Amino acid sequence: MPPVTPSLERILEAHIQTLALTLRPDSVSGYRGVTRRFLSYLRAAFPSVRRLSQLRRDPHLLAWFRSLCEEQPTLSNKTRINLLLCLRRLLEDLAASGHSLSADLIRREDFPPSPHYLPRPLSPQDDQLLQQELRRTGDLPALALLLTRATGIRIGECIDLALDCLRQIGPDQWALHVPLGKLHTERLVPADPDIRQIVAGILTLRASAPSARLAPSEGLLLPRAGSHDALYQTLLPALADAAKRAGCSGRVTPHRLRHSFASEMVRFGVSLPGLMQLLGHKDIRMTMRYVEVVQLDLQREFYAARQNATQPHRFPILSVPNASASADLPGIRQALNATRHLLEMYRRQLTDEKTRRTLRRLDRRLLGVDSRLDHLAKAEK
Repeated sequence: MPPVTPSLERILEAHIQTLALTLRPDSVSGYRGVTRRFLSYLRAAFPSVRRLSQLRRDPHLLAWFRSLCEEQPTLSNKTRINLLLCLRRLLEDLAASGHSLSADLIRREDFPPSPHYLPRPLSPQDDQLLQQELRRTGDLPALALLLTRATGIRIGECIDLALDCLRQIGPDQWALHVPLGKLHTERLVPADPDIRQIVAGILTLRASAPSARLAPSEGLLLPRAGSHDALYQTLLPALADAAKRAGCSGRVTPHRLRHSFASEMVRFGVSLPGLMQLLGHKDIRMTMRYVEVVQLDLQREFYAARQNATQPHRFPILSVPNASASADLPGIRQALNATRHLLEMYRRQLTDEKTRRTLRRLDRRLLGVDSRLDHLAKAEK
């Protein structure tokens, strides 16, 4: 009796279970959701397709792409991109494992255009009014939202802050320890006296909270009676109410506080590599999505550039990047990235091509040093 060939459903589920060994639960759920959606479509439109070897780009995959475009309510481009990415990953993994599968079932041209992300900071006036209202309210939700705005951390990261998140890293130098979060990274965000005062206010209110409320959040900065999501659902209406009382002109979400922080930091002179570290991004392109160059900033940059253009022989004096508060590999890499950023700014102002080439070679050397430091950091883990 010939062996029974596993069905398409069983093969995909078995591979998803393998991926579950290394992926986060949310990612695994995403793969299962895409698989259910695709297999449901196949059963309805092509009931005879029961094996991987039967799967073809035309008509099976192309027809599914068209069905995604025709769904009601309409799927966003981002959702369609994620669906195609997940299914392509599964199919490519199965083909690499030796399964009989046609090549190029999902191609690059099948993906819709990526959405153009625009920064969403609050206007300076709304930002100031909201912060004033949060300070005036002064309860735990208000202080939690104020801490999110002052540090640029994600609202989920704020909810998960430890009771001892405020760390002294040097003489009169403090930082907020942000735990492992969305991108599996942790970081130290500098904490000025205002941030330390907000944390102190939270600790004071926490100490007066009923013991029953503290039980589920032992070891956490923000007390909560239920789950992480329950506290999140408490903070959302608190922010909406504060924005309404402050007279903000538009809808305010927790993530807009993070965008406002990013734009403010750039306006104050923080470099993009530095901002990337503050926000906990792994890719500077993501950081660029958070930055808004308003008309006032554009005017200032324009006239500064014109002034430099009238003085072609005046070379800028470069300041040495601030040393890392702690002599560790992440701090060294941060200083190195800041140096590369300053060198690039300097190079773009030069007219001598020979000097510009020399600086490009130096930048490549610094990039090599950064790569070696990255290998060392991974080896330490």
